[in-house]
Formats: sequence, structure tokens, C-alpha cells
Amino acid sequence: MTTKVAVIYYSATGNVHRLAQAVAEGAAKAGAEVRLRRVAELAPQEAIDANPAWRAHADSTANEVQLAALEDLSWADAYAFGTPTRFGNVSAQLKQFLDTTGGLWQAGELADKPVTAFTSAINTHGGNESTLLALYNTMYHWGSFIVPPGYTDPTLYAAGGNPYGASHPSGAGEASDALLKAAAYQGERLATVAAQLARGRAA
Repeated sequence: MTTKVAVIYYSATGNVHRLAQAVAEGAAKAGAEVRLRRVAELAPQEAIDANPAWRAHADSTANEVQLAALEDLSWADAYAFGTPTRFGNVSAQLKQFLDTTGGLWQAGELADKPVTAFTSAINTHGGNESTLLALYNTMYHWGSFIVPPGYTDPTLYAAGGNPYGASHPSGAGEASDALLKAAAYQGERLATVAAQLARGRAA
């Protein structure tokens, strides 16, 4: 049976979007069926308009990437969540989506599913690790299995060596090929672990 992976993210100017694409590509490489979904924007239009990169990304993905829905969580066997860093924490946009999952959590639909996460901040030490740790707090409550990349592949060292998840210091420019390879590996690892869990349950 094909493993189903939902890659759900928020991205303002496109940095997390590119990581999400790489994670999705990695999961697909492992044989998974993948849904790439963005969460709804909450910022006022005047704030978006004030940043040309933000406006350009919002316009380019409006029809390109579907909005995430709770049904995507019910559908998936595994999750990958992405968010930019906001003062070392999860963005309001992704957090708002996660805060709507109470019904699924209460029904036990989120438990025992593997999950991983990725992020971006302007600076290397601008909150990347704390954002991922904060995001994983929700998954502990869900009863999910957290699947970090750790140091399980050489690509992770070349990408900066964050064991919690792919993280992009956007102040240095666009995501490097090394980082995108690490993000793809993270998606591949997630899908592989999900498939292994499914086989174990079926045995």
C-alpha cells in the first residue's frame, strides 16, 4: 500500500516554500503519494504589499498550491510541517492551522503517525532550532512519532548540520543545493519510516 505524506507549510517570501517542495520531492522519491499544501495567510494586505517579495510569492502561489485542510491530516500517514521563524517560534499562520486540529486529536486520528519539520530564519542563529523544537511540542500532544533527520546522512553535514530539521538562513540568499538535498533527504526519510511502520502494523 502506498504511503501518503502531507507537506503543510507557511511561507511569506518563498524560502519555506522552496524547502517544502524539496521535502515533497524526497518523499515522492521514496514512493509516497504526496500532497503539498499551504496554510492560509493571516497578515493584512497592506503588510504584504509593503514587501515586494512577500506580494510576489503570495500572488505566485495563490493558484499554484492548494490551501491545507483538516482532511489532508486525516488522509495522510505522515506529516512534514514548515514554518518561518517568528522570534524563535512558529509563525501565527501555521499555528492557527494547528490550533484547529482539536477534533482530530480528540478522535485519535493524529496519534502514531510520523512527523518532521523544517524552517527558515534570516540568520543562522536566528531561532531555527528553537522554532523546530516549539513546533514539535504540538506533535507530542498529538502522540505522533517525531522523525528528525538527526545525523543519519552526509547531506546533513553539508547543509549546516541541524539535527532537528532542515533550516535555511535566508539572509545569505536562496537555499543552497546542499540544503535542498538535505530537505529532500528529510522527506525521503519520513516516507521511509512511515512505510516501515505500516509494514510492522500489517505483520
